[in-house]
Amino acid sequence: MSDDRSNIFDRQEEFLGIFKKGAEFTRELLTENERLRRKILGVEDQQHEAAQNPDDWEKLRVELIGTIANLKEENRSFRERLVESEEENRKFADRYVEIEEENNNLANLYVASYQLHSTLDVDEVLKIVIEIVINLIGAEVFAVYLLDGKNEELRVVAAEGVPPSEIPNCPLGKGSLGRAVAATETTCWDATRSDDYTEPIVCIPLLIEKRPIGAIAIFSLLQQKEGFTPLDHELFNVLGGHAATALFAARLYGQSERKLNTIQGFLDLLTQ
Repeated sequence: MSDDRSNIFDRQEEFLGIFKKGAEFTRELLTENERLRRKILGVEDQQHEAAQNPDDWEKLRVELIGTIANLKEENRSFRERLVESEEENRKFADRYVEIEEENNNLANLYVASYQLHSTLDVDEVLKIVIEIVINLIGAEVFAVYLLDGKNEELRVVAAEGVPPSEIPNCPLGKGSLGRAVAATETTCWDATRSDDYTEPIVCIPLLIEKRPIGAIAIFSLLQQKEGFTPLDHELFNVLGGHAATALFAARLYGQSERKLNTIQGFLDLLTQ
């Protein structure tokens, strides 16, 4: 019951507050109306006096012409400021879009680098590399190579768009791909599709301390992808370093696990 009384009291206070605001607003309107009425009467008196005295009428006409000229100048200045303001707003909007795109690109780069180091399984790392190249770069046909140090040959370990068996291995230092990897520099050629799987349109060497351990070769882009953006080149750098580190660490881990299992098996034989 007390809550109901409290609610009624609150509503009464709210109503009185609205009523007071309305009364104040009405008084302000009456005051402004009186001020405008007096101003109109003053103008009418000036016109009446000017009509009786031609000299005053001419003076008033000149003053009005000057006032109109000033208003036109103020209007022109206002329009110029309005145009400048609209241009500033447009630049601000464009910059906002750029910042949003930059933030999105940074987020993509962070996610890509994080995913690459989230596993020590070689197959999982290769799967993540393929997803990055497809989803973030927009490649349609590409291959991932690892360097066979004994034979100095880049061997295909994964591919997308065609079976890995259709893409030949590449000797290090020979052909467009081999020379680009030997030079340890990411290289972009013509972005048109290449059906020659010895001539990629992009080569991304996978480097550990500036030494190649493999490469990513892109042969064609998705249909909606017309060329490479600054984000693509940043992704090339991420893949060249982070993918190489992730693959290298995963291979070392796999080798150590196999050796550990071999040693453990040998020890088990000795203790039987």
